[in-house]
Parts: sequence; C-alpha cells; structure tokens
Amino acid sequence: MSASLHALATDELEQAPPTPGDPDHVREVLGFALVCAKRPGHDPAVGPLGVPRQVTVDDVRSLDVTELRTRLDEILLSRRADIGLLALYESGLLGVILPEVTRLVGFGEGDSRHKDVWRHTLQVVIQSVPRAAVRWGALLHDIGKPRTRGVSEDGSVHFLHHAEVGARMFTKLARRERLFADEEEHEKIRFLIYHHQRAHQYDESWTDSATRRFAREIGEHMDDLMALSRADMTTKRKEKRRRFLFQLKTLTDRIEKLLAEDNKPKALPKGLGELIIKEFQLPPSKLIGDIRKELEAAVESGELPLQADFDLYIQFVRNNPDRFNLPEHARRPSP
Repeated sequence: MSASLHALATDELEQAPPTPGDPDHVREVLGFALVCAKRPGHDPAVGPLGVPRQVTVDDVRSLDVTELRTRLDEILLSRRADIGLLALYESGLLGVILPEVTRLVGFGEGDSRHKDVWRHTLQVVIQSVPRAAVRWGALLHDIGKPRTRGVSEDGSVHFLHHAEVGARMFTKLARRERLFADEEEHEKIRFLIYHHQRAHQYDESWTDSATRRFAREIGEHMDDLMALSRADMTTKRKEKRRRFLFQLKTLTDRIEKLLAEDNKPKALPKGLGELIIKEFQLPPSKLIGDIRKELEAAVESGELPLQADFDLYIQFVRNNPDRFNLPEHARRPSP
C-alpha cells in the first residue's frame, strides 16, 4: 500500500464513529444474574458462574438508566442476591457502574486481623431485610474501607471514619451514575452508610438523655438503620453474635420505652410549679418537686382529674397541708 493510501486508511479509521453499545447484551447478563439470585444452584467457592458474556462500558451506557436500576433492584431484593451480585461482577457490569464496590473484592483477604470485605458485604446484603434502601445501604456500607485502612502499632487493622468517607463516596457515585434519582431515597441510603456503626456503639451506660438524643438524631430512619445494624453482624462466633443482637434489642426496647413515656399525657398542666410557689409563698426548692409528685400520684389514683384548672390543684394542696408537708406560713386559710 502506498504511503498516501495508508495515510488515507488511517485517517478514515481515526474518524470512524465509535461502535455503539448493545443494550440487549446487558439485558442478557442482568437476566442471567436474576436467575442466579432467584434459583441459585451454584457454590461460588467452586468456580465461576459462567456468565453468558462480558459487557463493555458502551453496552452498559446504552441501556436506559431507569431500566438498569429496576433490573438491579430485582436482583438485589432476591433471596440469594449475593449469587446475583457475583454474576454481575464476573460479567464486568458491576465494575462499570460500581467500581467502588468491586474494589472490595479481595480486600482484606489473607489478612489474619481482618475479614474479607467483599464476602462480608455479600453476607450483609442477604442478611438484611429486602427493602431497596436497606439492601443498597448494605451493598455500599463499607466502600470507604479501602481508602481508610490503617495499622496500629500493635498490628491491629482499623478503618477510621470509613463510614463518613463512604457516605461522601456514595454522593459522588450517585451523581455519576444517576441510579438514585429519588432525593428521599438518595438521602436515606447516604444516611444509612454514614450512620451504620452508630447502634454498635450502644452500651447500658448510656443515660436516658443520650438514648433520647440517639433516637432523635436517627429519627425516621430508625427501623432501616436497625435492620442494617443487625445484618452487619457476620461473625461466626455464636456468643459474640448473641451478645450483639441482644445489645441491639436492648437499645430498641429502651427507645420504645422512653418514647412511650415522652408521649404519655402529662398529669399536671404546665406552669403549676410556678403558681404553687406564688400562692404558698415558697422558695424554689425540693419541696415544690415533692408537691408536684404527690399531685401526680393523686391524678394517677383518680383523686384528681388529668390536666384540670390550676385552681383545683391549688385548693387540693391547701385542703391537705399535712399530706404536702406545707410549712406553717403556707397553711393560711383560703381567702
């Protein structure tokens, strides 16, 4: 070939449009992964799953993102989502859309001081309740670990602030892939990643105020966060697992009890304490609290009505000075 012809052919190749992706190839892989997730008949430890073909970046980008998300949800919510995820990994699809997750493959493997994060993640996914936000939170909760791994002087491995780093990574991931267009869902998944270790920190030394603060900060995400926290315990040591699950149940029960107390109607109207001080010419003291407690007991026993007029409670105290330990100067007759 002459130099001019060679140059012309090279120029034509350089100007040729890129080969478009094939969305049907992606659908084939997603369908195979769904079958694996719904009817698993393969032990991942034995060998590859045998996915029908590898997909390319162009293939994946050619599929409508809404359809991609719908099909991913079907896999992720299946009974054996872990097998489906392995199929997506072997096909290359997972690496295209979630490289943050594929970086977990083999991470920690062979480290006697830390578990394999990929296998842990797969187990957390299938141990979690089949709700989309929780399953996505389970899949992504440890993506910050590769960036935060450190080793202490004693040789112990740690991942300081990996939850916070993972939450920031998720925000960038969501912006890049557009898989989480619903803002409420996006915030829930980010919240679960950011707080997935919070419940693990609970112990019985927490005060009621600290427990209330935890419940207030977690708010509407409580059920999902607790579901993820339970799923995040993958140890094979039965006693450790039993202690951890008991700890979570203790926290849940305590929160429910405190919320029930807080939502219980108050026996006495607000401001009664100040009025008692004024009417009986008493200084602020423990006695005021004791009088209120005795009035609350009278309400609970049925002697007094709930949330009645101030005058009724004041007159009741005045009529029972000994019961309320009123000092002499406060025992003047009612005008």
